[in-house]
Amino acid sequence: MRLIGFKNMKNLTPSDISRIIEMAWEDRTPFEAIELQFGLKENDVREIMRREMKSSSFKMWRKRVSGRKTKHLSLRSKKVKRFKSKNQ
Repeated sequence: MRLIGFKNMKNLTPSDISRIIEMAWEDRTPFEAIELQFGLKENDVREIMRREMKSSSFKMWRKRVSGRKTKHLSLRSKKVKRFKSKNQ
């Protein structure tokens, strides 16, 4: 088991984990938003998804988000303007 981000991950409630999974599935929510809200890097989110989902669901999610421009702020077009909560 990886220990990167483990300190942040062990303090997560079931509600937090559920929200992280929801945000990770959303096309327009970048990994940076999850990091700002929960302090988890993309690799930590990937570990949560791997641990909490069925193997087939995890593989489907990884295929879906791999290289997706909307999941990474640095790849997202500067034309995309969205409301950003102060919590993000």
